[in-house]
Amino acid sequence: MSRERTRLLELLGAERRHVLAAVDGLGEPDLTVPVAPSGWSMAQMLHHLTYDDEIFWAGAIVGADEECIGLLQDGWAVPVTTGAEAVEGYRRWTRHVDALLADVNLDAPPRWWPPQEVFPFRPFEDARACVLRLLVETATHAGHLDMARERIDGSQHLVVG
Repeated sequence: MSRERTRLLELLGAERRHVLAAVDGLGEPDLTVPVAPSGWSMAQMLHHLTYDDEIFWAGAIVGADEECIGLLQDGWAVPVTTGAEAVEGYRRWTRHVDALLADVNLDAPPRWWPPQEVFPFRPFEDARACVLRLLVETATHAGHLDMARERIDGSQHLVVG
């Protein structure tokens, strides 16, 4: 594994752990109650991270994984059954994506890209850009989950005094 890929995947792993730390120990009501003015819950944020980031950017685009391509949908629109299922779904798909990213060539172009009528954006030049997009999305939403968690029970992830 290249040094760069190793480092990117380490950083991605740290941000994923941050996401899971933000929801750790919360019960069903806290995972499914709307926590933002837009109405999203922590479980909905996990669906967004699962479907729109892990499955889309890494599984489908970088990995060309048929199962991931078949699951593509708007993560915000995936119905929340339970918060526990949203957490487990995120865990499951991050493990699946880890296996796909284990041997990715960062310099290679994405292995798959959605049709223009579905995703009207130019393909990224290389897999590196897709992995970086996944890393940025995960880190950004980990911060959103931190804010939601603080609103729920006052917990703070990392606060410099």
